[in-house]
Amino acid sequence: MNYYFSKTTEASFEEVLTKVGEELKKEGFGILTEIDVKETLKKKLDVNFQKYKILGACNPPFAYEALQAENKIGILLPCNVIVQELADGKVEVAAIDPVQSMQVVGNSALAKVAEEIQAKLRKVIHNI
Repeated sequence: MNYYFSKTTEASFEEVLTKVGEELKKEGFGILTEIDVKETLKKKLDVNFQKYKILGACNPPFAYEALQAENKIGILLPCNVIVQELADGKVEVAAIDPVQSMQVVGNSALAKVAEEIQAKLRKVIHNI
């Protein structure tokens, strides 16, 4: 089973990045972090890499609920979403599957939260 779900589109990287932010907001997520992998690899290693951003998305009510159920769950937060330019010029957006990632914790109280977050993130990806 995949640890993520994704969608590929022919829209531009910038359009997809903007749309992802809009769709996350509609589902109650904010973007806490944005890592520009291309820029970081160029700066740190002087290598060329495709456009690739990692967005750390957080839905505060669900994060709070998860933290109450498992105080170390912050290790798995926030929910990462990536936007990357593929070799064929298309753009892929992918999100972590929280149901899969939370299984490693073995806390049944997290299952409901993970399923609700999963549904929201699937909707975000679907709407791109």
